[in-house]
Amino acid sequence: MGGRIVVGVDGSVSATAAVEWAAADARRRGLALRIVHVCEQWAVTVSGTASGSAAGSAVESTAESTAESTVASTAGTAGGAPGAVAYCARALDAAAGHARDLAPGVEVTTGMLTGGVIEALVRESASADGVVVGSRGLGGFAGMLLGSVGLNLAGHAAGPVVVVRGPSVVQHDQIVVGYDGSEHSTAAMAYAIEQARSRDAQLYVVTAWPMPVFSPYAAAYSDLLQQVYEEEVRRARAWVVPWRERNPDVRIVDDQVSEHPVSALVKASASADLVVVGSRGHGGFAAAVLGSVSHGVLHHVTCPVAVVRPRDDRREPPAGGGTPPTGGHEETRERS
Repeated sequence: MGGRIVVGVDGSVSATAAVEWAAADARRRGLALRIVHVCEQWAVTVSGTASGSAAGSAVESTAESTAESTVASTAGTAGGAPGAVAYCARALDAAAGHARDLAPGVEVTTGMLTGGVIEALVRESASADGVVVGSRGLGGFAGMLLGSVGLNLAGHAAGPVVVVRGPSVVQHDQIVVGYDGSEHSTAAMAYAIEQARSRDAQLYVVTAWPMPVFSPYAAAYSDLLQQVYEEEVRRARAWVVPWRERNPDVRIVDDQVSEHPVSALVKASASADLVVVGSRGHGGFAAAVLGSVSHGVLHHVTCPVAVVRPRDDRREPPAGGGTPPTGGHEETRERS
């Protein structure tokens, strides 16, 4: 563990919400905060070379226009950033200043990264206690919940990935975690307990499974269905007992429901400050990097979602991955 939270920014509204969430998390847990901006390779190339082509000029003009509007949304002013790299620097400075205002005393550093968004953030995750991103943003972070970037990041990063849709409006003092006894849900449970402890919040453990449907002969199997349900409930309750015994300072309540896990977690999220799930659980394909439950939760839950992968299970992103190629170097700008 690197003793720090990494948050990716691009100047969008949801990225600003991600900075606010990450700053509060770092303050509560006594961690440092690293704010990074991924300047994708095409942007660095365009802004760093004098292209005489009409296409090059058009791309550079677009980059500068995006830079100005993005810096304006982050810092509240529309300065004349000369190119994508200058825009990255200004967006980082604005985000860092905002984080310091929100969490005085937290060590804040910034980093300007190059290459593909997924690859850069996966590299950052290897030395971080978690990576936080907005759900939908400009440039590389566009379509975070519904597109490939957020899903790939959650499937490949080491440790927790937190996706934040927008600023928190209501505080519920409750963390929800989906738990099925699998290795990935065990990692999710450990992270959820840490989050609950740092917030002095209640931890609500949800175990859900869909019951088999025998219609139109369901009545004939009612006793069997009841027995199956009761056995599942006993087993799920037993899973939680050791966690409760090892963490007496955390208020842990558990619930077992005969329902699809995504539906159960979406309902529970209505009174949650954070929903935590493993990247995949029982019943998933061994080769899958992101299971159907975590995928569904990312799409449908509106509060912040943490997808947790055991650190020894991290996988490298596929080559290309739908993102620009890696630039092969990183420029880091440290701010104390």
